[in-house]
Amino acid sequence: MTLSQPAFKWESQLHPYIATADHPTGAIIICPGGAYGGLAEYEGEPIALWLNTLGISAFVLKYRVSPHKHPAALYDVQQAIRLVREQAGSWNIDPNRVGVLGFSAGGHLASMAATQFDRRIPGDDEAVRQTSCRPDLIIACYPVISFGQYRNDPSMINLLGACPEEALKRQLSSELQVTSQTPPAFLWHTADDQAVPVENSLLFALALSKHKIPFDLHIYESGPHGMGLATENDHVGAWKSSCVEWLRIRKFIPAPQSKS
Repeated sequence: MTLSQPAFKWESQLHPYIATADHPTGAIIICPGGAYGGLAEYEGEPIALWLNTLGISAFVLKYRVSPHKHPAALYDVQQAIRLVREQAGSWNIDPNRVGVLGFSAGGHLASMAATQFDRRIPGDDEAVRQTSCRPDLIIACYPVISFGQYRNDPSMINLLGACPEEALKRQLSSELQVTSQTPPAFLWHTADDQAVPVENSLLFALALSKHKIPFDLHIYESGPHGMGLATENDHVGAWKSSCVEWLRIRKFIPAPQSKS
């Protein structure tokens, strides 16, 4: 099933994976990685199916990538959040529990959703903006965060072009955009990531701490970039169980029933 918003010239696609439940569920929009040049399929549907096992409805967002430039992807994730909230009743979703999960460049997009939700996008009208596009939480997996010293050049070039202005690089370095309104975050990374340095997650966590935003930060000793669910590495794969417990804290999934 593919949904779009032609009335708003929304060019991306949102693929729903609705959880079966007798009560409104939380929802998470998934942004696969791909350095803003493509979208990694293994960071899409498999993640949605995993979230479904937790009783969370999921939506895989096929946001625009190169040759499209900023703000196309940001517009897409904002529209996706709004659409899920607007259609919450028909999808049995709690509109106050809508999060964003992203991998690598998709993690950067998730971080922009968390820090740029009040930035006006060209083409938005007031009717569109009446529905909030601020996510209630984000999950950022080995994310691109900064376009400073620890940047991932392919992601930056695909998103901003070959010679972006310094002001734009700073504007889209999410560690510099955290405020008291940034939602809670779950972050994980491997310490020896050769593609996206671990400092990206560390800088974002430091900014969250400075602004007293709740967060979980998990750094694993070793593992290549792009591990997804990390099913073949027990140590790194533990991010999933940690994330489940964090989602319970954030009330996106119910606490386990105690046995009498």
